[in-house]
This record gives sequence, structure tokens and C-alpha cells, in this order.
Amino acid sequence: MYCLVDARDSVNAGYAASFDREGVSAFGLSPEEFTGWLQTASRGDLDAVQGFLLGDFEDRARCAGIIRKHSRAPIIALADQRSLEQTLVLFDAGIDDVLPKPVHVREILARSEAIWRRVNGGVLPVAPGAEAPARPERLRVFFDGRDPEVDGEPLPLPRRERHILEYLVRNRGRRLTKAQVFNVIYGVYSNGVEESVVEGHVSKLRKKLSQRLGYDPIKAKRYMGYVYVG
Repeated sequence: MYCLVDARDSVNAGYAASFDREGVSAFGLSPEEFTGWLQTASRGDLDAVQGFLLGDFEDRARCAGIIRKHSRAPIIALADQRSLEQTLVLFDAGIDDVLPKPVHVREILARSEAIWRRVNGGVLPVAPGAEAPARPERLRVFFDGRDPEVDGEPLPLPRRERHILEYLVRNRGRRLTKAQVFNVIYGVYSNGVEESVVEGHVSKLRKKLSQRLGYDPIKAKRYMGYVYVG
């Protein structure tokens, strides 16, 4: 899930729609709304945010500093106009990347993943206390809108299933509840969608992975959630 911050409702709505077309949930807030949300959001809601996008608004450099106190997710600024001076100010404030508009959502996803790899040393994550996989990695996940590959061959997946797989792989060895998966895929403010839809997505995803890999890399336990073991 991505959080968009811009004073213009049309900008927030436009990017939210673009993320949705890629199967990624997003929600937009004005700078004033965002400050209040950030200070009152639950740990679960903050953990569901995979990236923050800051449009052109006053005090966004200070806003980035506040974000970093609450989250380690990538912070990307969107610039209406190129300005070396402003770019340097934003980097100095802790923003991870500055992108001139227009920019495609898939580029945002790719840059967000690049930031994540840089911060985490470029290795496939293993949750604390979990063992690294004993078998060679046959599944490759890209995190940028491309379908995953198994043994070098594409595995076409619907957008929601692909995004669930990316989230599970990103959190390898960590058990994720149905609510956590739902919040990342559909967003914490989604309406009209029941959490039970996650069960259907995961069931179809596990079947496809089992058919291609010959085993199920996702372990599920009723009432406890899902864990990617590789």
C-alpha cells in the first residue's frame, strides 16, 4: 500500500487510480490530514505502507523527517518542476528519491524496490529467527509490476495474486495475518471488500506455485495467517 500526500485532490486521485490499475492499493491525504494520520495511525497501518509519495507542497522536507521517525518505508518526492536547489534540500531532509513528473507508477514501484534493496543489502529477506532456504531459489520476484519467474520462465498472475506473492516474499519466514495481507493489497480504508477475499486469492496463488514448483512455498495455518518459506 502506498500513501500519497498532496494538497490537490485531483493529484491524489489520479495516482491512486494508476496504482490500482497495477493491482497496488494507495490512498491520498492532504498535508494537513497526513500529519494527523501519521501521529495517530496504528503500528499495523504504518507497517502496511510500502512507500510514501510526497507531491509539491510547503514543508514537505519537514514532513519527510516526521515520516522517518515512524516508518522505514521509502520516501519519494514528486517534483512539478526541476530544481537542483530544491532537490538537494529534499535529499538532505531524508527523502530517498526525487522524480520529475510525469512519472509512470511502474517506475515508482521499481525505484521503491531499488531503495528497499539498498537499505537491506540487496538480499532476499529472512525474518529474524527463521532459517534460510535449503533449496536453490527457483522463484524470482521483481516487485515492479512484472510477473514472477519460475526456473527462468514467466508465471502469469492476476495483479492481486502477484502483489500478495511479493508481500509474502518480502517478509520471508514471518507469519502474516489475513488482516495484514488485506491491508497491503486493498488498503486500510477500503470499503465494500471483505477480508475473506484474501483466502481465495492465496488459495489460487498456492495452487499455481505448487503446479510449477512441485511443492507449496506458502504455509497457511487457520486463524494465524500465512508464511512464505521458499
